[in-house]
Amino acid sequence: MQQASPRKVLGVIGTSGSGKTTLLEHLLAQLAAQGVRVNVIKHSHHDLQFEPSHKDSARLRQAGAAEVMVGSPFRYAIIHELRGAAEPTLEEQLARMSPADLTLLEGFKTYPIDKLEVYRIEAGRAPLYPHDQRVVAVAADHARPADLRDSVAWLDLNQPRQVLAWLLAHLKKTSAQA
Repeated sequence: MQQASPRKVLGVIGTSGSGKTTLLEHLLAQLAAQGVRVNVIKHSHHDLQFEPSHKDSARLRQAGAAEVMVGSPFRYAIIHELRGAAEPTLEEQLARMSPADLTLLEGFKTYPIDKLEVYRIEAGRAPLYPHDQRVVAVAADHARPADLRDSVAWLDLNQPRQVLAWLLAHLKKTSAQA
């Protein structure tokens, strides 16, 4: 599948310990096996450290380089120093990514995009879906609440193939709308 414009983007949200990364690992492996090209943008509120401070790439970055690209026969990474500049917007981050059939976002809870919430009661936090109209599906390990909006798909978190089937249908539906 080649990506059409605008980009197909889905947020995967949930509290820490809900199982977002485990679910994403499964979905990514299955989608890749089906030939679906998927990018991921993971947002973090922490200072990101990619290499030990004594390594050449870190030393060059610390010396003042705006960007350092580290490349190998296996992968490459670009480390861009903000040096006090504003954090790039989601649109700016998406523009730097290679074309893909789908871009999954983790950690962009407040952005006005369609979202899949991963929710476990035992995580001990309130769900986000009652207060976020952009949550289009919830993957949870308990029964669907009676008062849930009809437009929200309720998926069994313990059945990742069900979540994958929903995701593929959602991708097809959003592709048809583009």
